[in-house]
Amino acid sequence: MDRMIELFSNLPWASQLASWSVRLATALLLLLLGLWVVRLAANALARLMTRLNVDPMLGDFLRSVLRGVLTVLVLAGALDSLGVPMTSILAALGAAGLAIALALRDSLANLAAGVTLILLKPFRVGDVIEIGGQKGKVEGMRLMHTVMATPDNCEVVLPNSHVASQPITNFTRRDTRRIDLVIGIAYQDDIGKAFSVIDRVLKAESRVLAEPEPMLLVDQLGESSVDLAVRPWVATPDLLVTRASLLRQIKEALGAAGIDIPFPQRVLHVVKDTVAAS
Repeated sequence: MDRMIELFSNLPWASQLASWSVRLATALLLLLLGLWVVRLAANALARLMTRLNVDPMLGDFLRSVLRGVLTVLVLAGALDSLGVPMTSILAALGAAGLAIALALRDSLANLAAGVTLILLKPFRVGDVIEIGGQKGKVEGMRLMHTVMATPDNCEVVLPNSHVASQPITNFTRRDTRRIDLVIGIAYQDDIGKAFSVIDRVLKAESRVLAEPEPMLLVDQLGESSVDLAVRPWVATPDLLVTRASLLRQIKEALGAAGIDIPFPQRVLHVVKDTVAAS
């Protein structure tokens, strides 16, 4: 029996098999241990982001990046323990990274734009915004795209690269908004009287703010009316309902005061050609 073991150990491939077995076991151990450490590090970063009140989107992104980088390092270490040259590993990773970057060029642009939007926070979930002619309420902000719901409840999905490159109007970020109304009165009506009537309506409306003080001024002399600019301030959530209410109240109050709101009209002069009698 001892003779057989001695003969087996003297075979060339036996020593190589033993060496590869040790290397394989070491690589598997490093891989399992490394992945365990990666998971611990990712969870630790997530807890740190939570304690620091970091935006959840940014926290998830940083956690994914950390996990990906550490996983690549663990795999490289495991392959190195198997005897695979690091230069070959780095070359393969470089080639794979270049191919992926070329194939996912647009996706990487959206990813970079998503990170920028998360860091700068020009809007948050729940804000009403307008981007490139698209207006709606932000329902979700992802790393690749932004989801909005339009006023008629349609869903709009915008690539983050488009969002980041367009002017963004945020209608709900500030606490107060100004209502801009244009009220036309007839040329023969008294402007001071109209201002007095409108001022009483504004003071009676509880949602109109005293500060900043509402502005009443002549906007322009139109074709068929004198246009008065009415600019009260309200809390942002009250803007739409207050605007509709003021339009109705001002119209009724002006009518009760005998002040007309004229409609566009034209005066036509018809010229008849007379044919001289021959």
